[in-house]
Amino acid sequence: MSQSVLSSAGVAAQAARRRTFAVISHPDAGKSTMTEALALHARVIGQAGAVHGKGDRRGVVSDWMAMEQQRGISVTSAALQFSYGDTVINLLDTPGHADFSEDTYRVLTAVDSAVMLLDAAKGLEPQTLKLFEVCRQRRIPVITFINKWDRPGNDALALMDEIEQRIGLKPTPLTWPVGIAGQFKGVIDRREGTFIRMQRSPGGADLAIEEEMSDAEAAEQYGADWETATEELELLAMTGADHDQAAFLSATTTPVLFGAAVANLGVRQLLNILVELAPPPEARPTVAGTDKPVDSAFSGFVFKMQANMNRTHRDQVAFMRVCSGRFERGMIVTHSGTGRPFATKYAQQIFGQGRETIDEAFPGDVVGLVNATALGIGDTLYVSEQVQYPPLPSFPPEHFAVVRTDDTSAFKRFRRGIEQLDGEGVVQVLKSEQRGDLAVLAAVGPMQFEVATYRLETEFGVKVKLDHLPYEIAAITDAAGKEILRTESNVEVMTRVRDGALLAVFPHRWRMRTIAGRHPDLRLDAPMDTGQA
Repeated sequence: MSQSVLSSAGVAAQAARRRTFAVISHPDAGKSTMTEALALHARVIGQAGAVHGKGDRRGVVSDWMAMEQQRGISVTSAALQFSYGDTVINLLDTPGHADFSEDTYRVLTAVDSAVMLLDAAKGLEPQTLKLFEVCRQRRIPVITFINKWDRPGNDALALMDEIEQRIGLKPTPLTWPVGIAGQFKGVIDRREGTFIRMQRSPGGADLAIEEEMSDAEAAEQYGADWETATEELELLAMTGADHDQAAFLSATTTPVLFGAAVANLGVRQLLNILVELAPPPEARPTVAGTDKPVDSAFSGFVFKMQANMNRTHRDQVAFMRVCSGRFERGMIVTHSGTGRPFATKYAQQIFGQGRETIDEAFPGDVVGLVNATALGIGDTLYVSEQVQYPPLPSFPPEHFAVVRTDDTSAFKRFRRGIEQLDGEGVVQVLKSEQRGDLAVLAAVGPMQFEVATYRLETEFGVKVKLDHLPYEIAAITDAAGKEILRTESNVEVMTRVRDGALLAVFPHRWRMRTIAGRHPDLRLDAPMDTGQA
């Protein structure tokens, strides 16, 4: 069916079926485990994996890089699509490690809602707070899942207070636990008024065992735990902690659920709530100040680049969020930045490291465009109606290092690898007049250097050395500022290869303020654009 044949009503209906969201959390809160558990409940996989692949459980499918599998961390973003009933789920798994906040931020530009995962014992942790602020800025509705309720943790009401006091969202629990953290018996569905007893399946890799019980049965079996839970529910009702859809969509309240992803407890309820309450794709704002309707001509933007996801392919994939219209494999689209045509012959659906060819996609879907070397992060693609979506952000780097190789025979591979990592946004690549042809890597956190050197060695066959530089703060300057800063010590001006921006780098904030005080006309701007008006 061609783009012209499918009616706008048909496109709108397809968009209404989509739920595109990300899971955000602090490292070790259980994000990759939750991704697996959701896929298990949608029957996409037969068994949920363990982050470290312990015992007879395999590793999680979303952590596809060998480094992730070895260390039990997520440092890349993964896009998983699956059907659940009549709903198409687009789950964008994101790096939890603080060093990769820039990559996570880009992913959050491509979603319509988020699931905020909290460790029951730790509550709101620093990286969770940072990522929530991004959701707040973008007015992304957030559903909260209190994870690890099968282990000792905080009091449930205390966690509700923490959410409201620290991030200003009013929690409206949809399920409520029977049994304190570490003694989880099941949950009460507040809207249905029913109790669901939950038990971990043998080994924990299969769906949880659930049984609906009457209030009388629950009271008889669980005694004091049941009494405490019902008293807490009365208190929640008195404080007006009931779900309001309009308030949720306006990002002023957050529905809350309880469970344990590693044992698949409470995950089915979360998936049902996502289908029922999370918003479908809607019209998106453009640079021109207008909103692009989902049922208009095709458009989308690239939010992530990733190379060598599969060593047998050795290709580069551009992750594109479809914003409007119907995408068809093979269609010729226009690159908004250059006005040049771009052929979409190789379009794939990505599931962790796996991939399969797709013929069509609709608003909310994520398409992997293969061998997309002409595309970059933030690029807009469209047909018929010219459109450009806002640029994606760059975070201010705090770590800098000169990268070099002693293997002269590998120089071409080295240069190609550096260009690749820069294009993907793994690191920022800078050039400095003081350092000649040497490349400087800039990163939000030091683990980005570790990933960069790992990938240069494993994917490009180049061993490199890093010489760390004594800088920890950067600011955008201009040509006039560059001339001024030539006269100052302990400062260097570098050119960011990606966009030609001039970055002045300083050893610490005090030094930057001292120099700025001597030169009031000196331009020193924070090198991060959040994409907000």
